[in-house]
Amino acid sequence: MTTQEAAAFYHEMANQRKFIEIQDALYDENVVCQESEKATSMGLAIFTNGLEAVKAKGVARRAAIETVHSYTCSEPIVAGEFFSVVLKQEVTFKGKPRISLEEIGVFHVKNDKIIKEQFFY
Repeated sequence: MTTQEAAAFYHEMANQRKFIEIQDALYDENVVCQESEKATSMGLAIFTNGLEAVKAKGVARRAAIETVHSYTCSEPIVAGEFFSVVLKQEVTFKGKPRISLEEIGVFHVKNDKIIKEQFFY
């Protein structure tokens, strides 16, 4: 799968909020997830290593959300082995007020799989 094909699939599935499907189809077993330094204030690790750990982190994060009011993933920008998207969501976390979140995700594709994802927010 080319970087362009991976980016198109990611975009399509993210807008349907099908994150497990994205990970199952695109992620390498040894994928690395790097969060912003701000992640520690939300109780998240900055680095998560391995597909199962990345999936578990996402499941736990989504379980903390009471309501998703809106979610969008921008059209990807592709350059070489990388693509990026802007992710925007308005959510209510359990026991918290409604908030708007915006981040840039950068994904490194090598040998047909995403080997690293990094988020800036």
